[in-house]
Amino acid sequence: MSEREQAQMLLDAVPDYKIRYVIAYLQGVTAGEELPNDETAAAIEEIENGGGKVFSGSTHDFLSSILED
Repeated sequence: MSEREQAQMLLDAVPDYKIRYVIAYLQGVTAGEELPNDETAAAIEEIENGGGKVFSGSTHDFLSSILED
């Protein structure tokens, strides 16, 4: 029996008055599972391949450098 099948059996055994707790848990578990858009995926790939810029310093200095560009 697969884990998905086991989960389905357990879900079938949950009483109706407790199902809202299961739904809330599942919503939390699946939150944030969105795939990055093309621009974000390209940026991640750039960093993983040794590209991009690395900044060391304070947040204030970082934001100031962005605003200067």
